Amino acid sequence: MSHPQQTPTALQSLAQDFREALRHSVYLVRRLDADGELSAAQLSTLKMLLHDGVRVGEIARNLGVKVPSATEQIIKLEKSGLVRRDPDPLDSRAVRVVLTTEGRAAVDSANERRNAVMAEILVTLSDSERQALAAALPVIEKINGTLHN
Repeated sequence: MSHPQQTPTALQSLAQDFREALRHSVYLVRRLDADGELSAAQLSTLKMLLHDGVRVGEIARNLGVKVPSATEQIIKLEKSGLVRRDPDPLDSRAVRVVLTTEGRAAVDSANERRNAVMAEILVTLSDSERQALAAALPVIEKINGTLHN
């Protein structure tokens, strides 16, 4: 597949505009559940654990913090009964942080609240704006997927 040629300057400009839009989107998402019981960082940590659990080092990388900071976050979530540490089946020296039933319920509840608030925002958009947003989501997912490569 060929890619249309863009000048380095145009790509740099697009990159900057996209990063700025993402930064503002992060602020928006953090405010969606301002009255919730969990901080944005705690909820982000819990969402990382939705599947099979994650090692502490990976949690730290995803949050953009050092391992001790991630460990501190995990200890708080553990004391709240939202996560637990299990032995990593692939490495007996390591542990995986996994969601408890209460943790999964907290994520579900926060998602419902956040989705309701976001739906109120999206209703203010025109049909064509909502269609443009929906069309952009696969591209954003592709960009996000580069984090896992």
